[in-house]
Amino acid sequence: MQDTPPSSPIHVYFALLPGSLVLDWAGPAEALRIANQALVGRGQPERFVQHFVSPTPQSVTSVGAVLTGLEPLPATLPTPAWVVLVGLAGKHIDVAGDEARALLHWLRGLRPVAGQLELVTVCAGSVLAAHAGLLTGRRATTHHLHLDELAAVDPRCDVVANRVFVADGAVYSSAGVTTGIDLLLHRISDTCGPALAAQVAQAMVVALRRGPNDPEFSPFLHHRNHLHPALHRVQDAVGQQPQADWSVPQMAEVAHTSPRHLTRLFLEHAGIAPLQYLRRIRLATAEAALRSGQNVTQAALMAGFSSDTQLRRAWHQFGRGGTPSQGASPGHTH
Repeated sequence: MQDTPPSSPIHVYFALLPGSLVLDWAGPAEALRIANQALVGRGQPERFVQHFVSPTPQSVTSVGAVLTGLEPLPATLPTPAWVVLVGLAGKHIDVAGDEARALLHWLRGLRPVAGQLELVTVCAGSVLAAHAGLLTGRRATTHHLHLDELAAVDPRCDVVANRVFVADGAVYSSAGVTTGIDLLLHRISDTCGPALAAQVAQAMVVALRRGPNDPEFSPFLHHRNHLHPALHRVQDAVGQQPQADWSVPQMAEVAHTSPRHLTRLFLEHAGIAPLQYLRRIRLATAEAALRSGQNVTQAALMAGFSSDTQLRRAWHQFGRGGTPSQGASPGHTH
């Protein structure tokens, strides 16, 4: 599967108040920075433009470090844009201060619309969103210590417990702290493709997780919860060019190891043989092509299958229902 083609840059606004939890915004910000770096490495333009905004140009973080040079809350937002709200130090979110009131006033003027203006909350950032009325009628989650607070602030918000993150239209909320990284990896996958998200996760040395309410991970993210750099290089290469004429020796060249040793590494660290992994990636590529309107012959060619017959064989080998031509229908699931 090829990653999403280059599109308009997404402006990401991290809205920070005094006492903002550093890991809530620094982890997601690093994920976006690494995503940009990976895109440039592929010869593509950066996709994310990061802004750190606040009602005041200086703010003290949760750990006491002082942030300076913060941008003011923008009067208008470009399209597309994401606004990221993060948690604050303390058992309850205090919105009585001047800075918090200014932020809530600004937030009340936002109208999240998918693909245009999207809201992302990390930890108790969802409580701030609720105070601004942005979660009314929506499903959202937050840190487990703030679940009751969120429900009390906006009784019309459907508060979901025990979730890594929750997506509801143009609003995305995560349970807190490190799950903000999970959520941003999910959004990077949505906007730049799962292969790039896997590359970012590997660079950050974090396991790719999913929320219990989310669909199963793409095959591009399966077998990647390991830390072996040679295997990640091979998996990145196969994911970027599944239609190439791959063999185990060619994969071994990417890994800078012998074919036999590569097979041993795949089985030990990824739990799958190299050619089996390749077939999974090619099948995922073909499925994406079918969903986008390609016929079976075109999908087979794009995915690197030598023929329609080989695609059909893989289709049944991996337990897909029906036939590839039926897999192109919008209602098909697997």
